[in-house]
Amino acid sequence: MRFDVVTLFPELFAPMLHTGITRRAFESGQVNVQLRKLRDFAQGNYRRVDDRPFGGGPGMVMMAEPLSQCLSAIRNERQDDAPVVLFSPVGKPLNHAMVTHWATSKGAVLICGRYEGIDQRFIDTHVTEQISLGDFVLSGGEIVAMALLDAVARLQPGVLGDADSHAQDSFNPALDGLLDCPHYTRPEVWQGQAVPDVLLSGHHVNIERWRRNQRLSLTQRLRPELIEQARSAGHLDKTDEALLSSYNHWLPDPL
Repeated sequence: MRFDVVTLFPELFAPMLHTGITRRAFESGQVNVQLRKLRDFAQGNYRRVDDRPFGGGPGMVMMAEPLSQCLSAIRNERQDDAPVVLFSPVGKPLNHAMVTHWATSKGAVLICGRYEGIDQRFIDTHVTEQISLGDFVLSGGEIVAMALLDAVARLQPGVLGDADSHAQDSFNPALDGLLDCPHYTRPEVWQGQAVPDVLLSGHHVNIERWRRNQRLSLTQRLRPELIEQARSAGHLDKTDEALLSSYNHWLPDPL
């Protein structure tokens, strides 16, 4: 798959593309990332990409023409109709289902906005989807683009080393959409806090039941709407429901 990233600051992506375990996906070409510096498609001595907003107001607005010229160059090179994604506060919140979709797609053109936003005419003409990282405002779309690319990269075969690693992630359908359970490693006792006995027992059935209970507990306390989604999808059995019912009378302290 191929992602063309339109940005004013391509240098921000270098650490992500060449550092950490997900670099395997980028360096192998499993996730082909092409960085497009928007200013290269601007006109004039100053390569201007923004101007004052019509109607007045604070800040500057990214101009439609440099974005359009950049997109045309990408289209000519790709020779496909890849979707155009804009990272924007008005977009749909990025979630696991969206990441899974993009991880098995042919890729997209990712537009990283800056300033007060971009000319609405470019959005109306070219943008097929808008994505948000949450209900807050960032200085630009680069952080959201990196979040999406990192999440997509770690789902590629062979990237994490253990093929089952991402199946145990929070929100994964393999966990019925629940949050992941707590994890522990050596030493067995750290600053007076011991690892739960069940994890040292070697009894795999009990361990898996403990992990399931922890996932239910954590999700009920922190993201109860995920419990309702799992229930609606038929993912909770009688044992799960009995445990959740007990939480109506007693909630354990946060982990």
